[in-house]
Amino acid sequence: MEILYLLIPLSVVLVFFILGGLWWAIHRGQFEDIESEGERILKDT
Repeated sequence: MEILYLLIPLSVVLVFFILGGLWWAIHRGQFEDIESEGERILKDT
């Protein structure tokens, strides 16, 4: 039972890190043009 006092705050911190990384990637433009990269790979000869 005492391990929950450690695991619950650690999991909350981990969720905040994941959400922060997702927010950073969205605002840096990582997901702006996802279709053209797939087409570029197929058309590359």
